[in-house]
Amino acid sequence: MSGQRARARSGESPVISLVVPTYKERANIEQLVERTGKVLAASGDVYELIIVDDSSPDGTADEVRRLQAERPWLKLVVRVNERDLSTAVLAGWRVAQGDILGVMDGDLQHPPEHLLKLLEPMRSGSAQMAIASRYVEQGSVSDWKFRRRIISWTATVMATILLPGRIRRVKDPMSGFFLLRRSVIEGRTLKPLGYKILLEVLARGNYEKAAEVPYTFEERTHGGSKMGPAQVWRYLKHLLRIRFTS
Repeated sequence: MSGQRARARSGESPVISLVVPTYKERANIEQLVERTGKVLAASGDVYELIIVDDSSPDGTADEVRRLQAERPWLKLVVRVNERDLSTAVLAGWRVAQGDILGVMDGDLQHPPEHLLKLLEPMRSGSAQMAIASRYVEQGSVSDWKFRRRIISWTATVMATILLPGRIRRVKDPMSGFFLLRRSVIEGRTLKPLGYKILLEVLARGNYEKAAEVPYTFEERTHGGSKMGPAQVWRYLKHLLRIRFTS
């Protein structure tokens, strides 16, 4: 990793800008930064990891500041009076410098080691977006309870029924783990609702091909899920808005 640190200090512009939105993820953040940094260093590209924290009361931002001391590629954006995953991602992309933009959850349910697989279709030029997918061949979830599987399946079916044609071809349109070329969203107006920013990118983005790369969605080891009735309602509103405006 030392070579990548030297390149970051030299002022080279990052090639990869990965955004991780956080809220109350202090218990996960050190492991996430360490694992993600190793993977991005192995990519051979200059990179930056941008943590966008919505003023977590557990001190997540303070932990990031501590970790920044030896990691010039680690950036922090703190938002006040806002708490929304999708708009946090947009806030990170606005300050990002890379040509390849990405997003990943802060709870380690998205294994950082999968990033190298996501980079493959981007580097080959075969796709302008690479989506970590639970629902293509060899993709899976780790140990979900039956109720959670039903909720995820129902949400995916609703997206398939309600959304326009090219989004329907994506088997996991609710994935929160993906990479894209900056050109996909450049000049586009994105107005996501709730947690599913990929839906908005798929609907409004400028791209020809979105590749789905299989991965296993891991279980959270620290903290709790942020999903609740309000997020479900926002998801439904978002689906309907995309359906009637795309």
